[in-house]
Amino acid sequence: MPRPLARPLALLLALAAGTAPALADAPLFILDRTQLPFELGPGHPANNPAAPANSPYSAWNSAGNSSNTSGNYENRPSNPANQNRLIITSDGSVVGYYALNPGGVLNLFDVNGNRVAFRPARGSKSLFTTNGQWCGTTGGLDGGGVAFGITQSCAARFFRN
Repeated sequence: MPRPLARPLALLLALAAGTAPALADAPLFILDRTQLPFELGPGHPANNPAAPANSPYSAWNSAGNSSNTSGNYENRPSNPANQNRLIITSDGSVVGYYALNPGGVLNLFDVNGNRVAFRPARGSKSLFTTNGQWCGTTGGLDGGGVAFGITQSCAARFFRN
């Protein structure tokens, strides 16, 4: 299981600063959702799992959309571009990678190419599991890049298989 990064509070503040992922490795850290600012947590209307735009069944978010599967070349672990979008833990372990689909949905995959979570294209910084549970939040880092703050149960999804 990934260990929290040394400075999770600094990363939480960075998460609030931006949303556009850059093509770079992304730190993953475990968060306590009760410690998040309201605007980043699942209680905020834009981050609510019940919001239609956050549904795993909406067209762009759907697992049925080929743009979200590892069968799509852009999302395959073997795609060299994904070697520049690794999801890493504080000890440097690679647990997966991320990729944007043409509709702007940010997909997170484990190292085997299994889709773990997604961030909808618009309106939310939150991550959701493929079955629609709130999973965590994303944000930009100072100097570029993206970070993923996720719950312990969501982190466990990177290690199934």
